[in-house]
Amino acid sequence: MMYVSKKENKMSKPTIGLFGTCGSSTWRKDFIEEYKSLGINYYNPQIEQWDETCAAIEAEHLVNDEIVLFPVTSETYGTGSLGETGFSIIQAINSNRSRFVVIMIDKVLDESLKDNGLAYKESTRARALVLAHLNKINYENVYIVSNMQELLQVSIKLYQISEKLNELKQFSSLKG
Repeated sequence: MMYVSKKENKMSKPTIGLFGTCGSSTWRKDFIEEYKSLGINYYNPQIEQWDETCAAIEAEHLVNDEIVLFPVTSETYGTGSLGETGFSIIQAINSNRSRFVVIMIDKVLDESLKDNGLAYKESTRARALVLAHLNKINYENVYIVSNMQELLQVSIKLYQISEKLNELKQFSSLKG
């Protein structure tokens, strides 16, 4: 996907930001395949050749993408992603109250991660705490889903809604 700044292209199609678990995770692969088949724009921050310019692009997408997905999968301890969750939600919502945020946190870690007992225990505890706090958030545009299939389905439906909202912007008296 070619990167186009939202500031440069206000009437662009919506974009789904694929944030959350990175590292060696492959969860984005199925999402990207489905999005491509449906003609859905997406931003994938997980790239092979990362440099400092990528941080600025990622930050712009976190602020501007109409839909932000934030899964924390069972395949990593997710320390960074769990820590980012609260900040990311606040940043995403405060920068644009009409955008959508969809969060999925696996409650149980992969068995392969039990080797590091302390990290496993802390990650399990952090997941429970973050989910408990997220369930208290009362924003109509924040969705908490239980699994990756729900995450994909909700993201597609929200993309369709965002397309319709973008069509209506031409009638807005606050064009800018």
